Amino acid sequence: MNATVALESGLRVEGRYFYLWMAGAFVLVAFGGFSPTYWAPMAAGTFHAPPIVHIHGTLMFTWTCYFFAQTALVATGRTMDHRSWGLAGISLFSILAFSILVGEQAVLKRDEALGFGDAARRFAAVTLCAWPFMVTVFALAIIKIRRPQVHKRLMVLLMTGMMTPAIARVFLTLFAGGAPPGPPPPFVSMPPALVADLLLVAAMVHDWRTRGKPHSVYVIGGAALLAQQVLTVPFAGTQTWMGLAKAFETLAG
Repeated sequence: MNATVALESGLRVEGRYFYLWMAGAFVLVAFGGFSPTYWAPMAAGTFHAPPIVHIHGTLMFTWTCYFFAQTALVATGRTMDHRSWGLAGISLFSILAFSILVGEQAVLKRDEALGFGDAARRFAAVTLCAWPFMVTVFALAIIKIRRPQVHKRLMVLLMTGMMTPAIARVFLTLFAGGAPPGPPPPFVSMPPALVADLLLVAAMVHDWRTRGKPHSVYVIGGAALLAQQVLTVPFAGTQTWMGLAKAFETLAG
């Protein structure tokens, strides 16, 4: 009996620290991925973009650090402190989600002025089709806040989907040296997305080892994430999407 209790306690501690390692990986990916195309040029004074881009970048990195801090509180047994900071997290994420939309409008307006209007609208599908998925997962995580096993896995699912832009910047740095100017075709988002999905695979493997099977959040949510990533590519080339993108663009005035 004592051996069983000790084993279960050990698994709970291991699980807490696994999620802390996952949170640390998200911070490293977010910062490292954007270093070549944002942080380093910013430090050198060579990066120029609309103010909303800088606001979004700051919010995104702040959110990732906040997620790490919240995970650390749980890992060290400070669950009540974790809950006390929950409202701040909801506010931060809400502002971040809004900044994504405003930032995308600024990018569309800039690319339209440069003559890349249709290409920009097609590529905008990568961000704008991921946005509802991201917001839905976050809302579910808040709804399930009293079910920690579900809540924390929904947050990992959310963070996994949010890592694609950072990984895409690495691909951009390594492979896009000779690419033509203007927004790329939507299919270039697939390799970074699949690499980001490996973070979710790691979480599923951990579940398999500690629970005997992956949690349904990972199975169903992972399938939904993959479907969103894959289906965005053909959808971005349809007249339906182009009409939606133009309507979204007009909201900026």
